[in-house]
Amino acid sequence: MRKIDREHAQHYNWKTICEGWHFIQTEELSIIAEKMPPHTSEDMHYHCKARQFFYILSGEAEMKCRNTIVKLETGSGIEIEPNEAHQMTNVSENDVEFIVVSMPKSHGDKIIL
Repeated sequence: MRKIDREHAQHYNWKTICEGWHFIQTEELSIIAEKMPPHTSEDMHYHCKARQFFYILSGEAEMKCRNTIVKLETGSGIEIEPNEAHQMTNVSENDVEFIVVSMPKSHGDKIIL
């Protein structure tokens, strides 16, 4: 057993200014805290194997799935099934911070559209 926090977790940047912290990183499970500054977005993509759950810790974001946009605010989340195209976007003027849980891990399983 070990305490996990951002200070001691493996940190990485994506899209240059977005950040992530690996809390749990195994083949079977990935739990990551991420932060997206205002008006940033990930690429539209899908995962062949990974099922994901995004949970908003603070801020507001939009998740585009196929042709639907779901607004996510603090305390809400969304499940993304394998092979479901999706794109998280911070459309607000503030950072959005969230947890993304992937099972199995999503790294190496990403297909950009």
